Amino acid sequence: MPLNVELNLEHLEILHSLSAQVEENLTFLTPIDNAWQPTDFLPDLCGEDFADRLNAFRAPAKNLTDEILVVLVGDMITEEALPSYALQLNLIASDFEGNRVDAWSKWMRGWVAEENRHGDLLNAYLRLTGRVDMRAIELTVHHLIANGFNPATYPDPYEGLVYTSFQERATKISHGNVGKLATAAGDPVLGKICQRIAGDESRHEAFYTRMVGHLFAADPDGVMLACRHMLRTVIAMPGRLMFDGKDPKLFDHFAVVAQRTGVYTVLDYAMIIEHLVKTWDIAGRSVSGAAAKSQDWLCRQAERYLHHSDQIAAGLLKQQPTKFSWIHDRKA
Repeated sequence: MPLNVELNLEHLEILHSLSAQVEENLTFLTPIDNAWQPTDFLPDLCGEDFADRLNAFRAPAKNLTDEILVVLVGDMITEEALPSYALQLNLIASDFEGNRVDAWSKWMRGWVAEENRHGDLLNAYLRLTGRVDMRAIELTVHHLIANGFNPATYPDPYEGLVYTSFQERATKISHGNVGKLATAAGDPVLGKICQRIAGDESRHEAFYTRMVGHLFAADPDGVMLACRHMLRTVIAMPGRLMFDGKDPKLFDHFAVVAQRTGVYTVLDYAMIIEHLVKTWDIAGRSVSGAAAKSQDWLCRQAERYLHHSDQIAAGLLKQQPTKFSWIHDRKA
């Protein structure tokens, strides 16, 4: 994007005009004193019986397949790149001082605080199980944060909210499905961890989709165009620039395992689009001109993906298992 492209200040002003609605929906954040913390799911290593507690914690993790470990690690690495996402979303809050008390700033800081626990918990879980190569994982996290993150939403802040609405639902689905796989494999602790994280993502999704709904009421043509622009190509996944120092196509290989295990699939992608179109009542909005053309396009987009989902999935499933440094170069 050219350096002279500037943030859409008109859209930012409309977005900031929703301050009262944001304030009303800060209840989607859990009060800190009532919030879960990573230690709630991990063995207490302070007591004299720490070794027994640790062994009991590690035992169920031996049941996890390499494929489950790969999708779990990929999800964890994506969560650990939170600094990149926080920088992007601060364009919406415009909290350049760092401690403003307006509604958008309170939401963004609260959102970051809740999301921060996800990477912390999954990191600690994986480290304590002894099932993965933590240095390879740490190197991947380092690369991902250093490589940066471009969700392709700039310069329109509307698109930032559309993107987060999509991604919060996608991460909810992914974590939830990993939790189901873990429970079925015999690790109920990991199952509970993933389901609790998915619950956070569900609350965050509800906030962002509700804010986009308010934007539609304030500026239907502008938001319709933003949705079309955001969904004109495949949504940029947050972890797509992950790299472990070895595999330049690491994210693609991780995505294949996610498809094969049913953790996050092409069908899920299509269903998210369908869900958002219905949630925002895109078909029922009164718009004109270019926005009306975007409306027609959006109403057909999910069907396009659904029509090709089996073919795309079949192509992905034909790919051969790949070595992952995260699991000591075993194939998955």
